[in-house]
Amino acid sequence: MAFLADILSRVKPSATIAVSQKARELKAQGRDVIGLGAGEPDFDTPDNIKSAAVEAINRGETKYTPVSGIPELRKAITEKFKRENGLDYEVSQTIVGTGGKQILFNAFMATLNPGDEVIIPAPYWVSYPEMVAICGGNPVFVETTLEDEFKLKPEALEAAITPKTKWLVFNSPSNPSGAAYSENELKAITDVLLRHEHVWVLTDDMYEHLVYGDFVFKTPVQVEPKLYERTLTMNGVSKAYAMTGWRIGYAAGPLQLVKAMDMIQGQQTSGACSIAQWAAVEALNGTQDFIPKNKEVFQARRDLVVSMLNQASGIDCPTPEGAFYVYPSCAGLMGKTAPSGKVLETDEDFVTELLESEGVAVVHGSAFGLGPNFRISYATSEALLEEACNRIQRFCANCR
Repeated sequence: MAFLADILSRVKPSATIAVSQKARELKAQGRDVIGLGAGEPDFDTPDNIKSAAVEAINRGETKYTPVSGIPELRKAITEKFKRENGLDYEVSQTIVGTGGKQILFNAFMATLNPGDEVIIPAPYWVSYPEMVAICGGNPVFVETTLEDEFKLKPEALEAAITPKTKWLVFNSPSNPSGAAYSENELKAITDVLLRHEHVWVLTDDMYEHLVYGDFVFKTPVQVEPKLYERTLTMNGVSKAYAMTGWRIGYAAGPLQLVKAMDMIQGQQTSGACSIAQWAAVEALNGTQDFIPKNKEVFQARRDLVVSMLNQASGIDCPTPEGAFYVYPSCAGLMGKTAPSGKVLETDEDFVTELLESEGVAVVHGSAFGLGPNFRISYATSEALLEEACNRIQRFCANCR
């Protein structure tokens, strides 16, 4: 009898974590490596948030918290949704988890039965399908295209829905593509969902505040209030507030679902870190002045990377509207021979040879369900990004 669970055969390790680990290992060996795989801001957590955590420690806020979060944070969450998204939730409809991952995992665990289908547009964040698989569901992938800016088309969504469909996972702005949906694009998607009352929406708004130019962020239930009773809106403090290591995610949705997620979390981790929760209260309630400043920095980095990548032979890089990633195509290099003599047959070949030849660590697109592409995180300094793009240009020029 096998000791490990059969379900592990359906699950793959995180490619983004693997790339970051590989880059760390090569650096430890003395290699000059520029790691562009990590999905976290390089900014420090703002001082007011850090101070709130210190004050919480000094007040003795070091005990277990309620499973769904401290009342002060849950109230701040309802106020955030009202203030920024025009959404009305009761405190009882909110839940706080140890990062956005736990929120998503609990939602799937609370709702999926064997054979239930979850529609996931590709490219997708690497953890979505693995979470669905662990919870016994079947991920159903709907591919998007570079020509459509990696956005799900309503007719493609319609075609993917079956009587077994339970969820649509919706992520805007997107990790890995940076694609963000306008209000009109969202309305076209929600119109499809209105015709299929058995399909719920799990919307991942983690990159809400990182949109550029004159783009205006909207979340699905904001565009179509009729979806209120079958939408779980997930968010967190990790990206906009540079709090990745604090591990605080949150969501609001129908009370029945939130109660089920609370029950699962109560048997799993109980409440999230008390100090991190008090820091998150300050993040949501305190000054937001640094967000526009950080966005300006990110936008300048995005423009630099897009410009330089489009000057690389065989690379086609669209300009994303949000997040801090680009998702260029490397189709123009497929079939060519890398400097090592290796023929580039897949995007995984491309990123492997790029790392070995030039010391630039990026993530292959097939890990996100759509290739031949690769993902670059531009959440690092302009100097490093410029050097990395120069190396990518050189690598591409040397592929024959």
